[in-house]
Amino acid sequence: MKRKKDKKSSREARHKKIRKTVTGTLERPRLAVFKSSQHIYAQVIDDGRGHTLIAVSDKEVSDGKKTKKEKAIEVGELVAQRAEKEKITKVVFDRGGFPYAGRIKALGDSARNKGLQF
Repeated sequence: MKRKKDKKSSREARHKKIRKTVTGTLERPRLAVFKSSQHIYAQVIDDGRGHTLIAVSDKEVSDGKKTKKEKAIEVGELVAQRAEKEKITKVVFDRGGFPYAGRIKALGDSARNKGLQF
């Protein structure tokens, strides 16, 4: 009998499938996004060296009175600002197995509006 997958293992399977094709280089690093039930995190990663170049979470950008979507927008803006300081203009977007909607889309759109290209 086939067992039903839970939400987490389904997302992890999608992420593995995505990661087969999405890799970051020094010229075009990977913008990886992870969201939990309460927080959202973004990292810019050079997979060739295995180094995290930039890391941002909503814990460092906002107070507790904003919505999750507003926090995601702030994280996207901050990632773009820090990437600009590091002279990074182009990235590969890794949605981490999550659908490109809601907080993930808000983060991506705000990073694009601040100058990141993907």
